[in-house]
Amino acid sequence: MLRAIPLTLAEANRVVAALHRHHKPCTGHRFSVGVVDQDGLVRGVAIAGRPVARMTDQRMVLEVSRVATDGTRNACSLLLGACARAARAMGFSSIQTFTLPEEGGASLRGAGWEAVGNAGGGEWSSPTRNRQPCQRPDVKSKWVKVLTGPVPCVRLPDVAQVPDTQERLFGGAA
Repeated sequence: MLRAIPLTLAEANRVVAALHRHHKPCTGHRFSVGVVDQDGLVRGVAIAGRPVARMTDQRMVLEVSRVATDGTRNACSLLLGACARAARAMGFSSIQTFTLPEEGGASLRGAGWEAVGNAGGGEWSSPTRNRQPCQRPDVKSKWVKVLTGPVPCVRLPDVAQVPDTQERLFGGAA
């Protein structure tokens, strides 16, 4: 019997460092999920954060950047399903992830995700901005699960334009 639990990024990254085949731990996240067995032993983790591609909607799209398990049956599908349910509850419009060509995607299909084509590949360095080499520069398969219908544009008020904001937030004028 498996169940999902919340994890800190540090906890999830320890599992990624021990179990992931080709990626290093993440530097940030929005949330992390673990899957534990009946004895409370962590059998896998998923780390979800903002999309890496800068042209992807950073507010409404969540990206699962790491999934690592010890091979326990159904652990990946449980983690992917838990991430999608949490993302839906938080108001995200969709959730996405990427797999390598040798990864079949059975767990993603089992969790209701859809393959939408190839993406990425190559290095991200440019003459004006040198970056660390990619861990795996291969072309990847993009997987998406739509969580809600179209979302209207969100506008946050400018703090300076909201009457009495300084006084309400800080107990006096700035």
